[in-house]
Amino acid sequence: MSSNRTLIGPMIVRPYKAWSNFWGALNSDGFYARSFDYMDIVNNEKRGIWNVAYLANCYLLKASLLPSVKSGYDAQLDPDMAFCRHVRQKDIFMYVDNSVDFGHLVDADGYSSMLDLTHPEFYQLEQNQWDWERRYIHPDYPDNFLQNNVPKQPCPDVYWFPIVTPRFCKEHIEVMEAYGKWSSGSNHDVRLAGGYENVPTRDIHMNQVGMERQWLHFLHLYVRPLQELVFTGYYHDPPRSLMNFVVRYRPDEQPSLRPHHDSSTYTINIALNTPNVDYQGGGCRFIRYNCSIEDTRLGWLLMHPGRLTHFHEGLPVTSGTRYIMISFVDP
Repeated sequence: MSSNRTLIGPMIVRPYKAWSNFWGALNSDGFYARSFDYMDIVNNEKRGIWNVAYLANCYLLKASLLPSVKSGYDAQLDPDMAFCRHVRQKDIFMYVDNSVDFGHLVDADGYSSMLDLTHPEFYQLEQNQWDWERRYIHPDYPDNFLQNNVPKQPCPDVYWFPIVTPRFCKEHIEVMEAYGKWSSGSNHDVRLAGGYENVPTRDIHMNQVGMERQWLHFLHLYVRPLQELVFTGYYHDPPRSLMNFVVRYRPDEQPSLRPHHDSSTYTINIALNTPNVDYQGGGCRFIRYNCSIEDTRLGWLLMHPGRLTHFHEGLPVTSGTRYIMISFVDP
């Protein structure tokens, strides 16, 4: 309003993308064309108030103009496109303002088809990364990369990082329990190509709940940088993982896991609930080093080599239910 323009809106963009609520130019058919300065504006390399050819989603219009634009809709066009074409024909200038940050756009495409999922927002990493990170990535995650930060190492070559929020952990468990089809914990496993699991657990795979692609993206964005930080000289981008699953330990089902090697270059293990609160006992023992980690931290990730050196076992849960998220990376 202080800009004293007839029709003006804040610039809002989908974070990490070039999608915004304005067009800088039109092509000969009256549709979108990228203006020479569009990327400079959406990336805030140029700031100010800009005359634009199309504006949508959020804007202010002087009330005195409403009678002249009320008939500006065409059934053959998208409503925003029809409105903006009508405004241009009336010689009314449209402006977008990026002099300050007003907010951002979310990508709602396809969201309505996800409403029957348990916690639909949990599935939104690829579509709405900025919002997803603020809900689900641990606030201390960036501290892992500070120059003076020394990664915690509770056992030799076993690293500990804050990575996800309590909300992530709670909703992840609820997604799995709502699905409810936990494996039997036997060696026979029809989900695997050969039908045989050498070291079985009671678990649900990420592909069973429609989350495999998102989880691989999670490994790429948030786990790979941690791996490169501590296991220097090993680069594999994007990470590859065929086994991504949540394990459930209970005294009356499967309380522990026998000693084994993982079929991975490295393994990640995220604690989804809290020892001595949600369950008693539990943890992981690395046998070669006679080193146990029992007081795992909610939302923290353990990362360790898979084959050869880190023979390990899951310690018995004596009461309650323990949940962990596991990925065998680069098998």
